[in-house]
Amino acid sequence: MRKQFIIVACAVFAFYFWAAFFMPMALYSLVVVVPILAIGFKDYFQKKQSILRNFPVLGHFRYLMEAIRPEIHQYFIETNSEGKPFSRENRSLIYQRAKKVTDTLPFGTQKNVYEIGYEWVNHSIAPQFCDLNEMNVVVGGPQCTKPYIASRFNISAMSYGALSKNAILALSEGAKMGKFYHNTGEGGLSPYHIKGGGDLVWQIGTGYFGCRDTEGNFSAEKFQEKAVRDQVKMIEIKLSQGAKPGHGGLLPASKVTKEISEIRGVEMGQDVHSPSYHKAFKTPTELLGFVKKLRDLSGGKPVGFKLCVGKRHEFAAICKAIIKTGIYPDFVTVDGGEGGTGAAPLEFSNHVGTPLRDGLILVHNSLIGFGLRDKIRVIASGKITTGFEIVSKLCIGADICNSARGMMMALGCIQALQCNTNKCPTGVATQDPNLVQGLDVMTKSVRVFNFHKETLKSATDMIGAMGLKNPLELKPFFLIRRYSETEVRNYTQMYEYLKEGDLLHEPYPDSYKFAMTRSSPDTFSALELNSDEYAKAA
Repeated sequence: MRKQFIIVACAVFAFYFWAAFFMPMALYSLVVVVPILAIGFKDYFQKKQSILRNFPVLGHFRYLMEAIRPEIHQYFIETNSEGKPFSRENRSLIYQRAKKVTDTLPFGTQKNVYEIGYEWVNHSIAPQFCDLNEMNVVVGGPQCTKPYIASRFNISAMSYGALSKNAILALSEGAKMGKFYHNTGEGGLSPYHIKGGGDLVWQIGTGYFGCRDTEGNFSAEKFQEKAVRDQVKMIEIKLSQGAKPGHGGLLPASKVTKEISEIRGVEMGQDVHSPSYHKAFKTPTELLGFVKKLRDLSGGKPVGFKLCVGKRHEFAAICKAIIKTGIYPDFVTVDGGEGGTGAAPLEFSNHVGTPLRDGLILVHNSLIGFGLRDKIRVIASGKITTGFEIVSKLCIGADICNSARGMMMALGCIQALQCNTNKCPTGVATQDPNLVQGLDVMTKSVRVFNFHKETLKSATDMIGAMGLKNPLELKPFFLIRRYSETEVRNYTQMYEYLKEGDLLHEPYPDSYKFAMTRSSPDTFSALELNSDEYAKAA
């Protein structure tokens, strides 16, 4: 609409120039037309609001609708998000923090505190001070020679291609200002990730984009060439993602531009498939070998893997492979089944993959049980946008939190639900150059920086209010959930938490017995048990 506005404006000027000579009475309409054009040009040149920048004049109707009848806008969001509503309260909080305006709320608690599922933490009568400097953590196990000091709150995986170049630039520049990392997503290491200057976690997916040969196999030479860049701080192997776990991807040939073909290392004119599985390894033991290979090729940088938890015995098999090989991944990223910011099949989004809370506790417990937790960091990803959500995930087992949705909204995303159509009106999730130019990189990078800083500050304020000085003091029993109308439970009462080494010897805890007896470091498949073994395991 930016281009169309200029065309219309030129046409209007031409008309009135003609009317001044041949139809003078038409000049009276300038009383209406001039203010509208003035508003349009103001919208066109301002840089704070992408909607108005992309849709001069017309964009005001969107804000008018939400201002007059916010419930209509909220209804639109909830009834078009395929089971994934994102509350108006959370959206407002993100926008306020990104713009660094008042983020307080009137009239007390905005939640129904007696609703089943409501969660909170209790404050202390003797609050403490938790410094923002405590919200950093070292990532890098015993075999890592180049450990990385990471923020406890970072940008989750979003690829160039899914997001626009201006969105990637703004995220990367915001990460640089705030000294936190930006995960590239599986679409490859783009020039815009590099140009932004922020610390990067390079994600390697099943398509090996940016480090593949002509047959689509992993190329050690191409990987090493990029992995040794100083800006690349960590490497993440993507096994699966919360939006569509166990499902591959497809980039149609029509979307494979010359630039994207060069970044991803694919040919133009052909559909690009992301398989649902890796070719570089087939077993848990081979996965750990791949971890070591990438760490060696990158010069000793932290290497880990990301997954949405599926079958319990498969993660047990990975832990057994770590014990067998002696190769330690430096981190595990747990993606919740409720996560995801782009396009995915409806059934996969809603019904495949373990939700973050359950997956995170399983991974944390498994590493504790195998005696590995002190060597491996755990990163949580999946609808994390507030200080409380950071605190709650740290309570139940995470060291670090990643956010995609929150960072997109800090960029200006309004949940228009056009991510998969290339028509995102804010220029965040589109490759249409007419829409992309509406997103001003300088303005939005500051908002990403603000959102990160203010959200972390909220988390530290909450930790201090709990009477703690350090996030390391957070434990599951600090997090409380309304279990029924008359009963509340903390997380140690709701979930089983294992003790160090519980899975290294029999008898195994009952809830893990079946997974332990059916898992092997040499296969992701479940071992077949005879009737006696099955009865014993069950």
